[in-house]
Amino acid sequence: MPSSSTLEELLERLRQTERELEQEIDRLLADKRQQFQYHLERGKVVFEQNVRHWQKQYRTGVWGYILKAPLLYILSAPLIYGMAVPLAILDLAISIYQHICFRIYRIPLVKRRDHLVIDRQHLAYLNPVEKLNCIYCGYANGLMAYCQEITARTEQYWCPIKHARRTLDTHKRASRFLDYGDAKAWRSELEQVRRDWSPHPKTGED
Repeated sequence: MPSSSTLEELLERLRQTERELEQEIDRLLADKRQQFQYHLERGKVVFEQNVRHWQKQYRTGVWGYILKAPLLYILSAPLIYGMAVPLAILDLAISIYQHICFRIYRIPLVKRRDHLVIDRQHLAYLNPVEKLNCIYCGYANGLMAYCQEITARTEQYWCPIKHARRTLDTHKRASRFLDYGDAKAWRSELEQVRRDWSPHPKTGED
């Protein structure tokens, strides 16, 4: 069983690796933008004109796309798109919640644009149905990430205690939570944890 100091060293190495990974991803994205000849203007993807013509050669017609789809895929479509209603309600509800409660608790607001990225509809090789699917997937998955960060910050403020047993896919903020059963830390360090909103805990780095 690693000691607290050893665990903290491992976590710091993990955070450093994550920062290096983010830098490498940014570099690779820059290379891909150059390779496929597009750039961003105020957050919008802009392709070179000759690239758009090349992409359109790989676009499948809408009717051909639908006719080739398995029947069960078509029959399940209303169920898939019907989820848009509860997703929109969740989006509205959690946004109202954070804009009211986070201001009361003085928790930094979560920016929707950091999590909801919808840009695949700009690809010329996608037909209208595929573009709609990509918009929907980008919204749904981005919304889940947005909700997770809001609930993670809420948990960090009100109940920053690690669980007694290991949980799968724990959000990153849990690493700064207090140990399960440490009553002294709960009383002496709670306010410090509540004020630690840095992306990388205990480093202050952005």
